[in-house]
Amino acid sequence: MTQALFFSPWRKLARRALTLAALLSAAPAFAAGLILGSKNFTEQHLLSDITTQYLGSKGYQVTQKADLATVILRNALENRQLDLVWDYTGTGLIIHHGIQKKMSNEEAYATVKKLDEPLGLIWLNPAPLNNTYALAMKRERAEAEGVRTLSDLARRVNENNGSSKRWQLGFDMEFAGRPDGLKPMQQLYGMELSRPQIRQMDPGLVYNAIRDGFVDAGLVYTTDGRVKGFDLVVLQDDMGYFPAYAATPVVRRDTLERNPGLADELNKLAALLDNDTMSELNAKVDIEHRPVKEVASEFLRQRGLI
Repeated sequence: MTQALFFSPWRKLARRALTLAALLSAAPAFAAGLILGSKNFTEQHLLSDITTQYLGSKGYQVTQKADLATVILRNALENRQLDLVWDYTGTGLIIHHGIQKKMSNEEAYATVKKLDEPLGLIWLNPAPLNNTYALAMKRERAEAEGVRTLSDLARRVNENNGSSKRWQLGFDMEFAGRPDGLKPMQQLYGMELSRPQIRQMDPGLVYNAIRDGFVDAGLVYTTDGRVKGFDLVVLQDDMGYFPAYAATPVVRRDTLERNPGLADELNKLAALLDNDTMSELNAKVDIEHRPVKEVASEFLRQRGLI
């Protein structure tokens, strides 16, 4: 009896220790933390904050490194300074691997995934979100001119050349000057533009210039919230000039190995992000001027993710 009483506290402690061990073994084991990199525009800020809040609700500790240039972001990922990023298939092909060949969305994804795998960089499931380049016009102007495609645009531009109604087009300086930008697009569509017809400006100002009639058409990003907010019409790229830019979580292989459930969580998130959704989220930040963190949280709560 005395011996049983003597050992009973130790038995209780042992049972508690076993219970605690069972709970710990059932809980997911996370690495010390994840470092998430993002680029310097609204969509990337949103993707980064949505991911951080979502993974945080699952027990991950995520640190954000924002406003990184494309090349710096990539180098940091390769050099283990970042664990994961949201990147785009077109960027992977053209910028990271120097491939200019035209491909379908599926081909572009499969190619960049294969090329990056030996580098220890794993492209997870792409979101149904293609943030590619496009040319856009004010809706009422496009309807009045009968312009629905880039071929229609080229035809109207060429018809008005030499008259007082010469069309003006707005482009950011990078696209206007780079070898895979404006000039080869003009060649493919037979669009005749003289130097005074090409208005170069900050990318964000192109949307205002189209809306305010300063230019007749201009270069936009398909998921930018101002496309819908300013009632612009994205012209169909009927000859397939612009590459696919499917937003995709890219994660280091060693990071995935340390966090076995991470790929599933990111794939679940990616599946919910399409062009319409991203455009609405971008508009809340760029047009309604709401904080990125607030918009990200609202999206996750509406989808029942946090």
